[in-house]
Amino acid sequence: MQPGLYRVRLLRDVFHALIVPQATLWLFLRMLRLPLGLIPSIPVSFAFVVLWAIAKGAIHTLAHARTAQQLGAQPIRKVVGKWPGNIDVLLRMMKAFRTSYVLDIYLQLFEEYQCTTLNLRILWVDAIVTMDQQHSKFILATGFEHFWRGNNQKERMETFLGQGIFNRDDEMWKMHRTAARPFFARERISDFDIFERYSRRTLNLMASLSAAGQPCEAQDLFARLTLDAASEFLFGTDLQTLGAALPVPGRTEMGPKGSATDDSWGAFAKAFEMAQQVITDRGRIGYLWPLFELFQDKNANNVAVIQQWLDPLVRQATEDKRRAQQAGIQNSVAEKTFLQHLADSTDDTILIRDQLLSILLASRDTTACLLTFVTYFMAIYPDVAKKLRDEVLEHCGPHGAPTYDNIKNMKYMRAVINEVLRLYPPVPLNVRESRADACTLPPADSTYTVDDPRPFYMPGGTTIMYLPLLMQHSAALWGPDAAAFDPERWLRPERVAQFVANPTMYAPFSAGPRICLGQNYAYNEASYFLVRLLQEFDTFTLAPEFQPAGSLPPPEWKSRKGRQAVERIWPAAALTLYIKGGLWVRFGRSGDAI
Repeated sequence: MQPGLYRVRLLRDVFHALIVPQATLWLFLRMLRLPLGLIPSIPVSFAFVVLWAIAKGAIHTLAHARTAQQLGAQPIRKVVGKWPGNIDVLLRMMKAFRTSYVLDIYLQLFEEYQCTTLNLRILWVDAIVTMDQQHSKFILATGFEHFWRGNNQKERMETFLGQGIFNRDDEMWKMHRTAARPFFARERISDFDIFERYSRRTLNLMASLSAAGQPCEAQDLFARLTLDAASEFLFGTDLQTLGAALPVPGRTEMGPKGSATDDSWGAFAKAFEMAQQVITDRGRIGYLWPLFELFQDKNANNVAVIQQWLDPLVRQATEDKRRAQQAGIQNSVAEKTFLQHLADSTDDTILIRDQLLSILLASRDTTACLLTFVTYFMAIYPDVAKKLRDEVLEHCGPHGAPTYDNIKNMKYMRAVINEVLRLYPPVPLNVRESRADACTLPPADSTYTVDDPRPFYMPGGTTIMYLPLLMQHSAALWGPDAAAFDPERWLRPERVAQFVANPTMYAPFSAGPRICLGQNYAYNEASYFLVRLLQEFDTFTLAPEFQPAGSLPPPEWKSRKGRQAVERIWPAAALTLYIKGGLWVRFGRSGDAI
């Protein structure tokens, strides 16, 4: 079934759950010629539907138990709630998503059940969650062929990402990846002219605010920087978001993933971020999310706003293609932008737009997230900022533009970036679906004592959510200081050796065949900007008084373990990680700044 036809899917499921049992009951009564009339009474009908569901569940359980036995596997431990269908567990989770630290509700469940992989079994539907490194490795790499994005995820994301690379599998995914790969080759991503141009614009805005004694909403500014740079790098077009109105300290309202501004860029940003929030909410509700969108797709209006920005780019690319064909001009891949290459590869404008949006999402959100959290740590750890700045001045001087070799040789900067990505991976959780045939997950890691060494039974067609953020915070993998921000761990040979021997314990850009093509682009862009930032400023101070109401950590976080006990901002997730209410920071120059 087409992923966009979620209402049809829901009607089909309702038909199988309600109508088929009723029809079966009616035929059964007719065969027995019982004196209950042609139409059974409501209580009888309801009771039969319930018995039908129980019987189907029992048959389903027995079939899985038999398959698991044949595979020599054990079942994944199930969460057991107090209410039917684990509705109480669902309500607990929905509350936690609004009030708790990012992903902490899953960590609480793992702690309660003393394991690292669980079956939530919400509304009688299998839903696996895991923070187990061995299971994540299997999903992403060694058992890649057993998993795909799957029907459920495509259904949730279809309106927003459509046929783009993050919402497709198999041949179409391979086609997207093959088309994108040449544009992230070293010779392209080490051409720093674009990074310089947009870094300079961003720093000029920061300098103006600093001179006026005003803080800056860094998360918003970094989102503009990365979007404008990515749009020129990939599409040859400057979206000019850095020229739009900036958030105003003390007056800017909270947006879906940060700050909101009341202009055309603000409308795009709100729609772009709200679309991600809608998808996240659908995933949290689970299989029955279409019940809440029977009469209106909640992403329809968001996507309409996004398309107003993207459609002119697509039209221009297709028009350029037509003119080039008429003139008999055929450029090589090296001479094209990514958008031109897409337009030359297909006449399907919807496919072009979907892929365009997918690449923009990755280019903007991942690097902006990284820069935001690096700035956060420089603000709360001035010694880290000083050490970073000393390294920048040593390799690039007070004004020199960084080169590819400069960036490669700045070991401490790479250590800081790696540590930030460990603690705050831009994609803190991700989802796959097992293919039709059942498989087994490897035995669990040693986070908890494992009495049963058998692999775990993974039913076919089942959603599994893996949690890089929890895995990269795990003391079992990273030691008792796992929650601490310690860039030095990436400079100690014995700790680096541990990671080299087990590389999937750190996967901020995923792993395996679907590893992020743009990870080196993100490293280079972030490093380049940080060099320019540290040449310009040497003091970074949080301005919590300008955070919108409800965006600072609640007091109860201090009673939990891990980062939330010391956190000064509110990390949250909607497809990608962000700081609730944005990150208000004062950028300054001390008396000895150059």
